[in-house]
Amino acid sequence: MVLKAFLVEDNPQIRDSMIEALAELGNIETAGSAANEKAAVAWLRDPANHWDIAIVDLVLEPGGSGFGVLMALRDRDPVRKVVVLTGSASPDIRKRCESLGSDGVFDKSMETEALLDYCAALRRAAGGH
Repeated sequence: MVLKAFLVEDNPQIRDSMIEALAELGNIETAGSAANEKAAVAWLRDPANHWDIAIVDLVLEPGGSGFGVLMALRDRDPVRKVVVLTGSASPDIRKRCESLGSDGVFDKSMETEALLDYCAALRRAAGGH
């Protein structure tokens, strides 16, 4: 089974490197991406779009944030995971993300590998290899 990821990240270099890293893990396909809250929420809430995990940055293009994406996805199917990948993963930020329904919070500078491990574990749990 292929795991489908959706990236919410406004930095093209980070977005591209995450797409590449997810592909290298095998059986994790990037279903799409968005650079702002409005586009991300519209795509993720559209029942025609299939996704298993959303990876959300908190700081996005002007006009919204990752917190808005988390709030919009609070009523999602629990099998769908939403994690935060941010440059500001302080204890307060982690608590706020968890209170908004995040399944995990990862710091861009130190925990990207842990995020990739999390995605690989989800893929294995879903029956991927």
